[in-house]
Amino acid sequence: MTIRLPSSDGTLRTYDPRPEPFRAAAGTAFTSRTVFSAAHVVADPYADVSPDSPAAVDWEATLAFRRHLWAQGLGVAEAMDTAQRGMGLDWAGAAELIRRSAAEAKAVGGRLACGVGTDQITGGSLTDIRAAYEEQLAVVAESGAQAILMASRALAATATGPEDYQEIYGHLLRQSAEPVVLHWLGPMFDPALEGYWGSADLDTATEVFLEVIAAHPDKVDGIKISLLDAGREIALRRRLPQGVRCYTGDDFHYPELIAGDERGFSHALLGIFDPLAPLAAQAVRHLDTGDVSGFRQLLDPTVELSRHLFQTPTRFYKTGVVLLAWLAGHQSHFTMVGGLQSARSLPHLARAYELADGLGLFPDPGLAEDRMKTLLALYGVPQ
Repeated sequence: MTIRLPSSDGTLRTYDPRPEPFRAAAGTAFTSRTVFSAAHVVADPYADVSPDSPAAVDWEATLAFRRHLWAQGLGVAEAMDTAQRGMGLDWAGAAELIRRSAAEAKAVGGRLACGVGTDQITGGSLTDIRAAYEEQLAVVAESGAQAILMASRALAATATGPEDYQEIYGHLLRQSAEPVVLHWLGPMFDPALEGYWGSADLDTATEVFLEVIAAHPDKVDGIKISLLDAGREIALRRRLPQGVRCYTGDDFHYPELIAGDERGFSHALLGIFDPLAPLAAQAVRHLDTGDVSGFRQLLDPTVELSRHLFQTPTRFYKTGVVLLAWLAGHQSHFTMVGGLQSARSLPHLARAYELADGLGLFPDPGLAEDRMKTLLALYGVPQ
């Protein structure tokens, strides 16, 4: 069987799909790293909504995908950027997602951490921003999940300098009953977060970030860095207080960051582990036995796919993630909340299919091929 795929130059090429998928061995919980996959949401394809409407979510399929991630041994990072937070999923939808996922996590014994932000407001005073954070923290606390303090668009727009970030985060950390994860999301993922921590200069911003952590080390479980700069992440993690973890969010350099060096390593909280779940889990189990080479042999070849999905404009990586979930049979359609399935070109999607198939990510390669041919036919690509 072959499939004709469109290239970026407008030509068609022939691709021979891989006949057999990658098959992960069953395993126990990880012992060497804490690993979260940020998870996408599945839209309700029958909902009569527009891109501006509140998200219509297929809850059954969305929760089924979380069970898939937990079954691999991964933790789930819920209501984050991968779930289209702020790009189709509003706070009301996110709150419902958190409550439902928390109940499911308790039922199956899955690990869950949930995003806390300020997306129920678009601006306001520092008092308004603090109250918005507190409202979301309360929802996560009531659910029993761990909180991830996400970067706030409202704070980025309102803050006049580093002291405003120190005031807001200091207040939230002091009142938090359990240690949280601090999330620094770079502007490549969300342009509205340019200049976070009070400066567009990353060196200056890093110092402010570290000052916030140093003032409350007992309230910070870890930090999640999504700047796509491996050197900066390594330098930052080496300066963390003892006991504060670094969760890499670098979807370009994750194998070497998780493997680490003689001075430490990163744990993981990654959007790319949504489509890579079985393969990523198998790789981490190599680390659990001290087999760094086996870990790299499995995970290094996935970087080409990840770099493709996360290419500029990076914030649209979710489109490729959902495409691969559909092709892998985790959902029945390629529809996204906010109509975001249109955010990437057909050649981009075709290359994502080719790279994912080459890694053996589709449990049923024939189903993936048939679905890809259906998508291509909608665009008028002859087979």
